Amino acid sequence: MKIELYQRVALRRDLDEHRLKKGDVATLVDRVPHPSGGEDGCVLEIFNALEESVGVVVVRESDIEPLNANEMPAVRPMIVAR
Repeated sequence: MKIELYQRVALRRDLDEHRLKKGDVATLVDRVPHPSGGEDGCVLEIFNALEESVGVVVVRESDIEPLNANEMPAVRPMIVAR
């Protein structure tokens, strides 16, 4: 099932290189075809709890899943690099 653009999604795994955790919510803003036929990428915009944009990342399509009505979002502190 393809997730439609501009839908909110959840991460399926930790992405340490981006300081993101499994379950973090993002918005799918674009898709990027793999240049040699591998798994496509997804461009995600990341927002804080106040809906302010804090970044954009590209992940594999298998790294995201749609949100479900039986899930509850949570809040965690953002890790700030020093």
